[in-house]
Amino acid sequence: MQGLNSFAAVAAVMLTLAFHPAAAQQTRISITTGGTGGVYYPMGGGMANILSKYVPGLTATAEVTGGSVDNLKLINAGKSEVGFSMVDAGWDALEGVDKFKDGKVNVRTLMVLYPNKMHVVTVDSAGINKLSDLKGKRVSTGSAGSGTEIMAMRVLEAAGLDGKKDIKQERLGAAESVNAIKDRKIDAFFWVGGVPTAAVTDLAATPGIKLKLIDHDEVIAAMNKKYGPLYSHGTIPAGSYPGQEKPNQEVDVWNILVTNDKMSDQMAYTIVKTLFEKKPELVAVHKEAQNIELKNQPIGSPIPFHPGAKKYFAEQGIKIN
Repeated sequence: MQGLNSFAAVAAVMLTLAFHPAAAQQTRISITTGGTGGVYYPMGGGMANILSKYVPGLTATAEVTGGSVDNLKLINAGKSEVGFSMVDAGWDALEGVDKFKDGKVNVRTLMVLYPNKMHVVTVDSAGINKLSDLKGKRVSTGSAGSGTEIMAMRVLEAAGLDGKKDIKQERLGAAESVNAIKDRKIDAFFWVGGVPTAAVTDLAATPGIKLKLIDHDEVIAAMNKKYGPLYSHGTIPAGSYPGQEKPNQEVDVWNILVTNDKMSDQMAYTIVKTLFEKKPELVAVHKEAQNIELKNQPIGSPIPFHPGAKKYFAEQGIKIN
C-alpha cells in the first residue's frame, strides 16, 4: 500500500511538471556590477528584478564586485553569466592585454548602455586645479579590479604623470574614496561612472566641503592614439552635483552589458529584448537608463555582439556589423 502511495505521489509530481514545464527548468543567472556607491550596482539590481519578474523560469541576482575587470574575469571563470563593463576593459579582455595578460576572454556585447564619465574629484581646500597638480598628492585611482583604475592610469599617463611614482596611490572604490577625502586621508580621486553618482552627490552635499571637478579633456587625443578610438569628449553639466557651478569637461567611455560566447542565442535574445521593452522600469531605478538607446548600439562597442543580441537589434531595424 505504501508503495502505491509513493507511486501516486511521484505520478502527481510528474503530472504537475508536465503542465508547468517552467517549474522543472528554473534558471539562475548572476549579473556582476560594481561597488555600492556607483551606478552599476543599482542599475544591475534593476535589471535583475526585471528579468526575474518577466522571464518565466529565470531568477537573476545582482552581485557587488570591484567593477569591469572583476566582472570580465568572473564571466570567463564561469562564475557569472552577465556583467557590466567599460569598453576599454572589455577590449583589453578580448585582446588578452594589460590586466588580461594571463588569458583572453571570449567576451560578447549584449547591449550598449550609457556613456561613463570620468570624474576627477577633489575639494577646494586641496589646492588642485589641473591634472598636473596631482603630482605628489594622495590620490585614489579606483578600486583594484575596476575599469576606473585602467582609465585613471591612462589619463595620468596622457598628462605626463606616472600613476605609480608621481602620486601617492590609493586603490579605493567611489564610496570609500568619498569617506577618505572627508577624513582628509586623500586629496583627490578618480571615478568613472554615470551622472549623478550617489557617492559624489554625498560628498558634494557634505557641510563644510566644496566639491571641485577637474577638467581633463585635453588628454583624449593622446589616449586614443595609444589605446585606440575608445574615448571621446564629454561634459558633466553644471548642477549635476550640489554646488557644481560650471560644466566639467571630461573623458567619456561607453558602458556595455557583456556575456561570453557560451550563452545560448535564445537567452541572449530574451535578456536584451526584455530589458529594452521594460526600459521605463529601469529608468525608475536610475535615470542614466534613459541613455540606453537603440541608436547607440552600432557605435558604442568595438567588441563583437552576441548573435542573440544581434537578432533582436535586426528585428528593430538596427544593423550591427
